[in-house]
Amino acid sequence: MTRLQANLCLLLAGAIWGGGFVVQSSAMKSLGPFWFIGLRFLVATAAVAPFAWRELKRATAPVTPRTYAAFTAIGLALFAGAVTQQIGLLTTTVTNSGFLTGLYVIMVPILTVVVLRRAPHWIVWPGALLALLGIFLLSGGSLSHLSYGDGMTIVCAFFWSVQVFLIGIFASQSGRPLTLSAWQFAVTGICATVAAMILEPISWEAIRNAGFEIAYAGVFSSGLAFSLQVIGQRYTTAPQAAIFLSSEALFAATFGALILGETITPIGYVGCAVIFLAMLLVEIVPEILSRRARSLA
Repeated sequence: MTRLQANLCLLLAGAIWGGGFVVQSSAMKSLGPFWFIGLRFLVATAAVAPFAWRELKRATAPVTPRTYAAFTAIGLALFAGAVTQQIGLLTTTVTNSGFLTGLYVIMVPILTVVVLRRAPHWIVWPGALLALLGIFLLSGGSLSHLSYGDGMTIVCAFFWSVQVFLIGIFASQSGRPLTLSAWQFAVTGICATVAAMILEPISWEAIRNAGFEIAYAGVFSSGLAFSLQVIGQRYTTAPQAAIFLSSEALFAATFGALILGETITPIGYVGCAVIFLAMLLVEIVPEILSRRARSLA
């Protein structure tokens, strides 16, 4: 797979996540955050497990305990990010949530420098800042008074950055993208379900009322989109992946306008253009410089 194809996979993942934002919010009318996350990721596990099993059967070498430990750490980061985001949606605005979640665009390259002592391509820094600016403009260019939910969303952005960062390391090392996906889904689903059984009430009626949301989020927003993320990150860097995944905010606004009749302000359209510009720069500039270097060699 080429880097362009990988980045297109990440762009499609962002589109699916953007389309699922309304579904994710509406599910909270029937279910608590832990039950929704648990059921969502158990459905995702069931959807991806047959493909992961086929991948394992075709592999020439077994997965080591160290690799499974890494997959578990990725699952725990996903669980923490999903829970803090879902709890944040209870008390924060859509505007604040969309912008603050996008902070992982900046956090991922910082983690790369601090943990791996590896500087990303220089275009990633202006690209990340442009993506963050675009998300801010898309949210309306302002933030209301910060609340507890906003604080939880900032924590969510950190865990999201850890998940993207770890996948950037272990997706390519393991060569098992679907196994990684199914394993992280199972870890998240089990942790959330155990927490839900302890902390939240549940009824079959509540599950039926949120049945469509659980199915969509489980099969598409979780099973398909996160698998595309893992596959795409095998062939690109984590900082670049974070920028393409930040297109979630752009698609969320677009689907909100098309499906729910919400309006995008003029400054929001500027934000869409800025996010698109950031993705173009991250994709095109390294390629141009690489070709120029080869021509001079």
